[in-house]
Amino acid sequence: QEGMPQTLTSTSMFAPCGFSPHLHTSKEGEQGGLIFQDGNLTSASLDALIQHLIPTTDYYPEKAYIFTFLLSSRLFIEPHELLSRVCHKCIEQQRLDDPVLDKARIRKFGPKILQLLTEWTETFPYDFQEERMIGHLKDMIHRIAPCDEAYWKKMNQLLQTLNQKLASLSHGQEGIVKISAAVSDKLVAFKSKPPSIQREILSVCSDPYTLAQQLTHVELERLSHIGPEEFVQAFVHKDPLDGTKTCFSEQKKTSNLEAYVKWFNRLCYLVATEICMPAKKKQRAQVIEFFIDVARECFNIGNFNSLMAIISGMNMSPVSRLKKTWSKVKTAKFFILEHQMDPTGNFYNYRTALRGAAHRSLTAHSNREKIVIPFFSLLIKDIYFLNEGCANRLPNGHVNFEKFLELAKQVGEFITWKQVECPFEQDPNIIHYLHTAPIFTEDGLYLASYESESPENQTEKDRWKSLR
Repeated sequence: QEGMPQTLTSTSMFAPCGFSPHLHTSKEGEQGGLIFQDGNLTSASLDALIQHLIPTTDYYPEKAYIFTFLLSSRLFIEPHELLSRVCHKCIEQQRLDDPVLDKARIRKFGPKILQLLTEWTETFPYDFQEERMIGHLKDMIHRIAPCDEAYWKKMNQLLQTLNQKLASLSHGQEGIVKISAAVSDKLVAFKSKPPSIQREILSVCSDPYTLAQQLTHVELERLSHIGPEEFVQAFVHKDPLDGTKTCFSEQKKTSNLEAYVKWFNRLCYLVATEICMPAKKKQRAQVIEFFIDVARECFNIGNFNSLMAIISGMNMSPVSRLKKTWSKVKTAKFFILEHQMDPTGNFYNYRTALRGAAHRSLTAHSNREKIVIPFFSLLIKDIYFLNEGCANRLPNGHVNFEKFLELAKQVGEFITWKQVECPFEQDPNIIHYLHTAPIFTEDGLYLASYESESPENQTEKDRWKSLR
């Protein structure tokens, strides 16, 4: 898809489509207020960075720069304020306020400003939920359209695409919100072992391969709603040069990111619930083996988030304490998976597997091979530490652009992954079950676990007693 940053191979760090972290300049040192080192932009004042974003008759910013700056600028200035400044500078530089416009000049500038606005709307559509943003788009088109009728058509196309995108995003969000509401009512439904009214996972889907595919559907659907800016907005602090207000003080615009983390937690608890529910240990062992197979299929698909949720669910203490049940399980496969997700060495094994999947994704011929669904909370943690580890501004007040190139690299890669079209057929029945099956609270899990295999020691006995 045109206009999106394409990223990342472990060798080149960037795919050849021009989303490269190297913003070349002929000479070292300073250029228009931008500081370069080894040909890379490292820092600049906010004004200089805004100026660098603005196209002229013979200049257009690099794709990498546009993405990096639009992503990170929101730490310093709200999007509507940025767009307003961009428009004002264009009006000044191209003399769009003159009674008689220089048509030849504007015909050179017009396509470039339209291209910039197109890239902005495609990559950060949520910015344009604000009336003010649309206002600036319309103002710009009114000024340049008299020079070329085609600009109207281009702008209408841009607005139409944007509206469709926002409509489909908000439609998807509503669905997720409805489901979440239904789910939270059921969360507390079971304090103790329920009657056998509940269908269990194996009656809904007994094939591990199919379940792994349906989990991948849910993951990609939820990922598609997360805007790249949510990663930055999750960590908005007060900007030291603007002590009065935080950007985005009205609300942190990270709801899709939070909903996705909730889904991960739900899946952990669903796995634990399904294992603790059956009365017979043979059945419990069967459910464990089923989930081990599902997890393995998730690994093969490249769905690391579901994989990690399943392993986490199996490692919850109400499940792991079921010694008699586990003795009936062929655990070799489980240990292999656990090894893949072992946190030692900052998740070294997982990161190696992820790089492999990312590499496969880049050379893929089919959507099936393109799937990369990262272990999401680790991705957030990496971005969090990157953010905490370096200052947004240098002591001289300049924006620390080096930091934001690194941030853009991580977020840009994620954007490429979240755009993969799910190649598997959807099974509404299974997906409905995954979202709505009642799950135990933590206390409920312990109760069910103690009823299945009675307490081993005094601590467990006391716990059971207090729960009952």
